[in-house]
Order: sequence, then C-alpha cells, then structure tokens
Amino acid sequence: MTLDAVAEFGRSFDEVFFLIGAAMLLIEVLKGLFSRSLGKHGFLDMLASVSTQIPYLIVETFLLSFAYLGFVFVAETFVTWSLPVSLGTVLLAVLAADFMYYWEHRLAHRVRILWTQHAVHHSSRHMNILVGVRFGPFEGVLSALLLFPLVLIGFPPQLVFVGILIVLAYQTWIHTELIGKLGPLEGVLNTPANHRVHHGCDDKYIDKNYGGILIIWDRLFGTYQREEETPRYGLKRDYHSVNPVSVWFSEWPRLFRDLGAARSPHELWMRLFGPPEWTPKPAREQIQPAE
Repeated sequence: MTLDAVAEFGRSFDEVFFLIGAAMLLIEVLKGLFSRSLGKHGFLDMLASVSTQIPYLIVETFLLSFAYLGFVFVAETFVTWSLPVSLGTVLLAVLAADFMYYWEHRLAHRVRILWTQHAVHHSSRHMNILVGVRFGPFEGVLSALLLFPLVLIGFPPQLVFVGILIVLAYQTWIHTELIGKLGPLEGVLNTPANHRVHHGCDDKYIDKNYGGILIIWDRLFGTYQREEETPRYGLKRDYHSVNPVSVWFSEWPRLFRDLGAARSPHELWMRLFGPPEWTPKPAREQIQPAE
C-alpha cells in the first residue's frame, strides 16, 4: 500500500458520501415539496447553507495548502521517524483523526472565539443534508492545529489529511430526519439520531454528541445524550435569519459588542476564551461585604 493509493481511497470515499448526500437531498426536497412542508423559509435556509461554502472554500483552500506544506516541512525536517503505510496505519490514522475531531468539536463549542465560527453550522432551524456543508470560514484553523501532533508522533502528513477527510466525509449523511434510530449502532457510531441531538438547542441536548464517526468518545468523556424526542434545532438565542451575510457572521456583532463593553482585562479574556454563555457578575455581586 502506498500513500498515493491511500490518497486515492480518501478521494473515492469522499465522492461516495457526496453521492449519498446528493441522493438524500433529492429525497428531502421531493418530500418537502409533496408534503408542502419545505416552505419559503426552508428553501431560503438551504440556499444560505450552500452560500457558506463561498467564504469557507476561499479560506480553506489557502489554509489547507499552507497547513499541508507546513506539515510536510516539519515531517521531513524534524521528525526522523515515520509510521509505515499499511491498512493498519490507515485505520489508526482515521481513529486518531476522529479522536482529535472530538476535541476540536468540543473546544469549538466551549471557547467563544471558536464558537463564532462553529455557530454558523448550528444556526439553522432545520435539519437537512445541506446543513452538513454550513460552515464558518475559519473553522479549519483549529482542525489544523489539533492535527499537527499526529505528524509529530510519526503519521505521514498525507495520512493525516486522508484521515480527517474520511471523518468529515462520513458526516455527510447524518444531517437528516429521513433516517430513524439504528438500534445497537447508536451506541457505537455517530448516526442521524445522535447528530440530531447535537443540533438541538433544548437544555438537555446542548453541547452533547461531539463525535465525528464514533460516538464512543462521547460515552467515554461524559457528553453522550440519546435522542428522546425530536429536538428544536438551531441556536439557543432567537435567530432565524436566512440572509447569507448574516449567517456567515452571525456571532461577530455580539462578540464585538461585548468586547467593547468589557470593564477589565479578565472580562476581555473571558469574552474571547471563556464559554459562549459566560457573563460577568453584576457589579453589586462583585462588591465584597465589609468584615
């Protein structure tokens, strides 16, 4: 097995899931038209999802190019060992990429500056295949940073990128309501039911089911939640816009407003790197009572 063969397999895997997603999208649209459940807002929301690919691909093309060149440079200059390319190491690379994706995804939910990008993916009130391509333009930055250690431990850069490509391609089919629960697979894989939970804004569904391919990471690290009823999708706050520009930058105005109102370096730090829901205590609570 060669790296070229692995790269070709990754591209083929991506193409297969693209075709699966396209077929599912066609079924979703036809179902929505015949049942008259799609509606104007749903159709415009689909267009808004597709529109996020414009800034995303522009940034991602440059980012991935520089990241790949950087990974290759480090691997060839500083890493004096390399894992052999075999079926076993390909599977290991996918498993490692999936593990890193879990933590990348979890950080994107719990660090506000990262949430400004990932919130784009969660801003739709609908669940359909096109939500799967609804990305913030700079989402790939964190992914590149967290995948870098895999190069340092000896994974060839090509293998690292194929690994994350497979993790992302797999998730094409899980953004749908067409497929119900899949029995025992729900406890192992990220399925449509598990991922519907992740897109829910109900209190019990918030920040759950971060996994890419495997849901076992969520079970191991305490973030698993099974689907108990159909979630209410979208952001916790009241957001229904289908304006593409608003969707691209939905979280930035609120972040800039909060940064401008920050009253201390600590508050500035927390507004950027604290949880998205963090707010400072009211001034009266910060005043310590006299002894």
